[in-house]
Amino acid sequence: MAYTASPTPAGPIGTQYCVCKVELSVCGQNLLDRDVTSKSDPFCVLFMEVNGKWVELDRTETAVNNLNPAFSKKFIVDYHFEEVQKLKFALFDQDKSSMQLYEHDFLGEFSCTLGMIVSSKKITRTLLLGNGKPAGKGMITLVAVLEHGDPPC
Repeated sequence: MAYTASPTPAGPIGTQYCVCKVELSVCGQNLLDRDVTSKSDPFCVLFMEVNGKWVELDRTETAVNNLNPAFSKKFIVDYHFEEVQKLKFALFDQDKSSMQLYEHDFLGEFSCTLGMIVSSKKITRTLLLGNGKPAGKGMITLVAVLEHGDPPC
């Protein structure tokens, strides 16, 4: 029996229907202390790579005087199956009421794919500074939970 090649579709079949919402929880451990008279006041910023550029998606609340924060705000992200979604979690010490990140002290960051977090459900990794070196003993823990009510793929 002979088989003939059919035209290749423009994109992956059915991936537009394979989207679930994922709730991401963030905790920091042993963060750098950038304050002189107290401990750092950390907050986490979530970025996603879009067309080769990092775009800010959301921020957590600020944990006052806390080097081991468990942020109560959860990040909600659409998880597109079979699509590489690069994420970056960057932690900063809030110094002012400014929304401009350059006005806050950088505490470290961690980059990975959303698929890596979802498949592991929980990961703990070293925070890195801009030069790729560890941010002291700073660590980040990320936990992914698929939101209830999403249709299974």
